[in-house]
This record gives sequence, C-alpha cells and structure tokens, in this order.
Amino acid sequence: MEDGAKPRDLKDRTFEFAQLVRAFVKQLPRTLSNTEDIKQLVGANWIEADEALSTKDFLMHVKICRKEAKESRLFLRLIDAGLAKSNLVARETLAAEARELTLIFSSIISKSG
Repeated sequence: MEDGAKPRDLKDRTFEFAQLVRAFVKQLPRTLSNTEDIKQLVGANWIEADEALSTKDFLMHVKICRKEAKESRLFLRLIDAGLAKSNLVARETLAAEARELTLIFSSIISKSG
C-alpha cells in the first residue's frame, strides 16, 4: 500500500493491511487509551469467507469482514498517534485502506445477495 500498488487478491490485501497495522501500533505511544483501542483492531475474516461452504455462509463471513473493516477504521481514527508526523500519516493511510476494504466488502455483498 505504501507505493500505491495494492494487491488485487483480497487474501493478500487483507494480510498486508494486518501487517501494516501491526507495524504501526509498534510505533505508537504506550497510553491507556491506545492500549484499549489497539485491542479492537481485528484482522479481516476474508479467508473464512473465501472458504465458505455455501452462499449463505459466504455472505455471513463477508458481512463480518465489512463490520471489522468499519471497526478498524473507527479505532484507527481514535488512536493517539503522538507527535510524530509519520505516525499521523500512517494512521490516515491505514484508515483510508480500512474504508476501501469496507467498500469492497459492501460491493461483494450487494452483488452476491
């Protein structure tokens, strides 16, 4: 995501997002609010959706992915990034990616339902 070229495969894209979030949180100030907010940043369930046993199962897992992407965006926006400009930029980049993932999952739901 840093160079603008995002993986087309959602397994790769959600994995990369999780890796970048992990690297980001390691740079954050250790505050009580950050500790609580970081716990809420959950990786996507895309692998479970991709391996679904039925259309109904698939849709349920994609809806969970969408919900988690929305929650990730919220908690990324809440995190105190401290004074480092690089942390602020990383936070906004990750929040934007969470929004894009939300839109992708919403599109999948609307086309599959």
